[in-house]
Amino acid sequence: MISEDLDLRQLTQDLKAAFAHAEPVGYLRGKSLMRDMLVGMKGFSELEAEELIDTLELRGFLRFLGDPSERSVADAPWEITPHA
Repeated sequence: MISEDLDLRQLTQDLKAAFAHAEPVGYLRGKSLMRDMLVGMKGFSELEAEELIDTLELRGFLRFLGDPSERSVADAPWEITPHA
C-alpha cells in the first residue's frame, strides 16, 4: 500500500537524478529499470515500486515517448518530469 503522504514530485526528481546520464528506454524494460531503482534506492518492495511507477505514469510524472503496442517504436525513451 502506497502512503498518502509520499511526495511523488520528490520521488520523480530522485528517479530523474538517478537516470541523469540516460533516461530509460523501452516500455517494459524502462518500467522494470525504474522499479528496480526504487527498490534499491528507496527500499520499497518490488510490488510497492511497481505500483509507484504505475502511479507516476498515470499522474504524468513518467511518460513513455513511443507506442508500446508497435514494435518499431517500442524502444523509445521515457520522459521523467518532476513538475507534472
